Amino acid sequence: MGCGSCSSGGGCGSNTVGTTPAGCQNNGSCMTSGCNKLDVYDWLSDMDLPSNYKPFNIVEVRFKGSRKDFFVNTDNLYLEMGEMVAVEPSTGGYDIGHVSLTGELVRLQLKKNNVDPETVGKKIYRKATEADVAKYQASKDLEWETMHRARKLALDLGLSMKISDVDYQGDKTKATFYYTADGRVDFRELIKRMAESFRIRIEMRQIGMRQEASRLGGIGSCGRELCCSTWLTDFKTVSTSAARYQNLSLNTLKLAGQCGKLKCCLNYELDSYMDALKDIPNNVDRIETTGGMAYLQKTDIFKKTMWYSYPGAESWIPLHVSKVKEFAEMNKNGQKPSELVAPQDPKDEVTKPVSYDYENVVGQDSLTRLDDKNRKKKRKKSKPKKDQQTTTDTKSANAGPKKQQQDKQAQAKKEVVNNNDTTDRPNEENGNNKPKRRFNRNNRNRNRNNSSDNNNKGTL
Repeated sequence: MGCGSCSSGGGCGSNTVGTTPAGCQNNGSCMTSGCNKLDVYDWLSDMDLPSNYKPFNIVEVRFKGSRKDFFVNTDNLYLEMGEMVAVEPSTGGYDIGHVSLTGELVRLQLKKNNVDPETVGKKIYRKATEADVAKYQASKDLEWETMHRARKLALDLGLSMKISDVDYQGDKTKATFYYTADGRVDFRELIKRMAESFRIRIEMRQIGMRQEASRLGGIGSCGRELCCSTWLTDFKTVSTSAARYQNLSLNTLKLAGQCGKLKCCLNYELDSYMDALKDIPNNVDRIETTGGMAYLQKTDIFKKTMWYSYPGAESWIPLHVSKVKEFAEMNKNGQKPSELVAPQDPKDEVTKPVSYDYENVVGQDSLTRLDDKNRKKKRKKSKPKKDQQTTTDTKSANAGPKKQQQDKQAQAKKEVVNNNDTTDRPNEENGNNKPKRRFNRNNRNRNRNNSSDNNNKGTL
């Protein structure tokens, strides 16, 4: 298929035109899902057809976004998937599109879309020439600027509408503006102003939020491209009951997609949940037993297990659906079953040791097996001070002259400090057995007071 709307840039045309897409590096036969939207794989292309087979003369052509249409190949042109062709539009002029499907699969696509082959009247004019491709590329380059200018005009007029996309016709004579709005919008004045500024024919087309997301594309919360922009063609209604049946939290921020509506993927697994819910009984929110009323707390529809609990109890009691139906029938007949008891967990039972035919070496090595070795190494490293001093001396000897000078200065400071300490201590050799006596002001005042008291006593 072609890559005219490839997000990575470039356009894909036929081999005659010579344009190569930048995204997939393929020339007109791209089959990947990242380069185009709503692609169809032609699984009949490699099959040999009968000699008297007459090819189907209706071709499917893809335009910008997810728009597709069917055209009659009146001149029986040999067309391949991805080739650019000039086709007949709904109004005057011509339009440029890419061939998306040919052959018998087009007949199936017509049947799928409920289109009668007899009603297809639009024709394929020719294969796109270099002049057609150049004009088509020039018109596509104007779409971004045109959309922003149209938005400014709508904002100046105060219209409550959002112009989301612009699609130029291949011959650059008409532009279709796609917009979203909550209600009806009177855009007659807007069309006049746009016709004066752009000098082309204007067509306004209102689309929904889902259609807008499918045209613009994007990445969903699942990390993949949006379904509506890759393969989803019909938009079914999605309600909150789909989330309720699947036991999902009714959080609108999580359930809404980029279009602001509920996600389409909520309907994907809904049928499986509805089939599983057929075996789950209704109106069993409570079971009356001899031990009191048990209330339903949780239901696992795939395991067919329902959890009940008594008021004030912390543990839940799992019951099979068949057991719940039996208890509900007893309550209906006025009987009360015995108190609900949780079944014994098979893990709690004592199991015999398993004898292996091979040697089981898993778990024999302890995680702390290397700690003792590390401790012994640390103890060996911690040596006496003499050894440390010798090692420091050897280190200083091995060090450079600057390092040796620093070590000598440090050693001299230590000796000075040691000499000062020895002068303050009592020295027996010098005869200074008595320690130095230190006086302070408090002791001096106290001695004066004592001497005065003694003098007074003597006088008395």
